[in-house]
This record gives sequence, C-alpha cells and structure tokens, in this order.
Amino acid sequence: MSHPELVVLLDDHLTPIGTAAKATVHTANTPLHLAFSCYVFDRHGRVLLTRRALDKKTWPGVWTNSFCGHPAPGEPAEDAVHRRGEQELGITVTGPRLSIPDFRYTAVDASGIVENEFCPVWTALADTDPVPEPTEVCEWRWADWSDVVAAVNHTPFLFSPWAQLQIPRLHQPLIDHVMVPLAPSV
Repeated sequence: MSHPELVVLLDDHLTPIGTAAKATVHTANTPLHLAFSCYVFDRHGRVLLTRRALDKKTWPGVWTNSFCGHPAPGEPAEDAVHRRGEQELGITVTGPRLSIPDFRYTAVDASGIVENEFCPVWTALADTDPVPEPTEVCEWRWADWSDVVAAVNHTPFLFSPWAQLQIPRLHQPLIDHVMVPLAPSV
C-alpha cells in the first residue's frame, strides 16, 4: 500500500505545524505550506522553462520555471530538489543553490484554487535535456535569460504567477554564481 504524498503545513512565522496530504491541500482555502521552485541552467547559460501539463489542477498549460515541488516532512530542501528533478523531468541536477530564500506568495487560479506557499527558490545545473513526466509537463524549452525576462515583462499572462514574481528577483549576478561550476579549468 502506498502512502499519500505529504506537505508540511506552516504557521505565519513559517514554523512547521503539521502535515497534510498534498492531494487535499490545494483548494479555495489552501493553508500555508512549504514548497520550492527550481530554475535549471545548462552549460550555455540557458534556463529550462517548462509548460505545465494541460490537465494540471492549477494553472494548466502555462509556462513556468523548470520545476517545483514540496519537501516531504523531515526531507532537506536540497534533497527534495534532486528528487523532483528526477521525478518531474527525468534529469539529474547538480550544484543546487538557494537563490531566493524568502520567497512567499499567494495566488488564485481561474478555477478558484489558491496557492499559498512559502517557496524558496533554487538554481541548479543540468547536462542533459529533460524527459518530462507527461502528467507534469507538456512542453519544454531552453531559453536565454534575457529573452525570459523580456517575455515575462511583455506577456506575463503566459507565465505562472510565481514565475512572474520570481524572475525579476533572479538577477544576473545570481545566475553568474550558478554558472561558476561550469567554468573551464585553467
């Protein structure tokens, strides 16, 4: 018998106060819970954007960051980043770095479902193209960061609400910092 995927519930001070089954949490009254977002870069400095599967419960078909997830109770966030990269995209990420540790947002989908997450943002590297889980991702693209910033500025409605808020905070120095492990040896 498999156990339901659990999310960590938080109080307003971001202290864990319990758990709930992920399948039951996202409603019109979603409690604050722990999540994360990850932006994956390749050797050329391009970022991996994904388009959410068309049958996702919230924001189906919109473009977003590389992948998201929820750390399991007691699971270190970095381990969750590695796990979800494999589960959602079939990739092994390397060098995950916490890039925006204080990101928190609330957004309401057109269906009335609320996202209410404390969602630290990670950056990581990958050497391979994704092989996405079709229930999570219906399309993907590697893109130049400047093109992503321009697209979010000019057509924000094409992107998830969290990506719209995160991308302006991911400044070029943060991205350059992620690229350091890929610098050639001298």
